[in-house]
Amino acid sequence: MDIRASTVLPARREPIELHTADGLTLVGELALPEERPPVATLVCLHPLPTEGGMMDSHLLRKASYRLPDLADLAVLRFNTRGTGSERGTSQGSFDDGEGERFDVAAAVEYAEFHELPRPWLLGWSFGTELALKWGRDPAIEGAILLSPPLRRATDEDLDAWAEFGRPLVAMVPELDDFLQPDEARKRFARVPQCEVIAVERAKHLWVGEPYVRIVLNEIVRRLNPAAHPLPTHV
Repeated sequence: MDIRASTVLPARREPIELHTADGLTLVGELALPEERPPVATLVCLHPLPTEGGMMDSHLLRKASYRLPDLADLAVLRFNTRGTGSERGTSQGSFDDGEGERFDVAAAVEYAEFHELPRPWLLGWSFGTELALKWGRDPAIEGAILLSPPLRRATDEDLDAWAEFGRPLVAMVPELDDFLQPDEARKRFARVPQCEVIAVERAKHLWVGEPYVRIVLNEIVRRLNPAAHPLPTHV
């Protein structure tokens, strides 16, 4: 069977709730390998909710559909405060990346409490801002940034990540609407351990199966190299 955009591979999927330090309940889902323990964990931070971003944004949903089975990864997705999807709506209201610090902390705390191994952050667009600003937790092994706009995240946040010392991978579409590869290389030069990957002909939303596969393969290359490259059929 060819793996297509709509393919859902076997996994143990369970609805979860995250509880923030400021008293909110956030809704989410944890997808685990069906028959084996995970070798690493992907904590997903979705795009801007005021522009339709949510835990079901297509790249994050496809990661949860494929990576538990193909790469033995745990995939934790959730809706930040005030964000809704088919899973439900998280309590609270959008806070432009500030109150969301508690949402990121709650997701990392959940992974720690449930002993999910080797957590990495996967931020997409707005989610990259949350990762850079609030993801510098000692439990986090690194972060992968998809289409980072570097609007809310400042040079001070980049300097703090440089000091944090954990790996950082920035995947920047050639045709991004906000930050393109040449400027991204200049901005991320403040983080010596950051690898900037320019993706030819890709756009901010990574629409199209070829671009989805590029993203998922780069994730697996970092979190479970033994499973790279991912198969295109099962």
